[in-house]
Amino acid sequence: MTPLFRRKRPPIERPPTPPLALAGGVGPGDYWKIGEDTVDLIADLAGLRRWDRVLDIGCGLGRVAWPLSHRLGRYGKYVGFDVALPYIEWCLYVLKLDPLRFKFEHIPVRSSSYNPGGAMAPQDFRFPWNERSFDLVVATSLFTHLLPEALETYLREVRRVLARRGRLFASFFLVDEESSKVIETRTTYPHFLARREWGWLQDAAVPEEGVAFDRHWLMERLAGAGLTVEDVSLGSWRGKPSRYYQDVIVARPRR
Repeated sequence: MTPLFRRKRPPIERPPTPPLALAGGVGPGDYWKIGEDTVDLIADLAGLRRWDRVLDIGCGLGRVAWPLSHRLGRYGKYVGFDVALPYIEWCLYVLKLDPLRFKFEHIPVRSSSYNPGGAMAPQDFRFPWNERSFDLVVATSLFTHLLPEALETYLREVRRVLARRGRLFASFFLVDEESSKVIETRTTYPHFLARREWGWLQDAAVPEEGVAFDRHWLMERLAGAGLTVEDVSLGSWRGKPSRYYQDVIVARPRR
């Protein structure tokens, strides 16, 4: 897909480094470089325009928000939410992005991995935004922490809040013939140990620690939510070179 917004950019200011107490929940690697690379990939695969209204589901410590703050224009808007309150507090009080254009919200959804004391079951959560509120929905390392019923709820909500020509950029661990061999031989991380009829769990005792979905099963759920898949990019977790670690799907609302 030809990117809607892609141009050579000067180096941007380096953001604050997340504290070790929080960084443990966001994975290894250069946190901010991964964010820059992710936004580059979003621009290339899903398109990125300076006026886009962006929803970042599971925004974490602002890894996507920070580079977007240098790429969205004055009419661009960003909303990020997360179930982990410390992440949202850090984004608000340390990143200090323009509050008129960048908003961070804590949603007390329950997660066995990130928010076990949450008041709301994820399958009961309804996004607090009107229909067609966003041009781009980003969900990186979100669906890898949701169980099937919650995934279906989130996909329906994504479809509801996307504009007519909106785009979803989301990452997954997709189980197909190739990745099944990786899972069974445990040759790359994460190690999925508990098989389910719809996919795999990393840890049955903490089910949302890591989730992989059978590719065909997931495609049916995307279609059932009213989303049309436009692109699938396979990730390097499979043991082959790739621009992103997880598998990436780009989808649009079905017309």
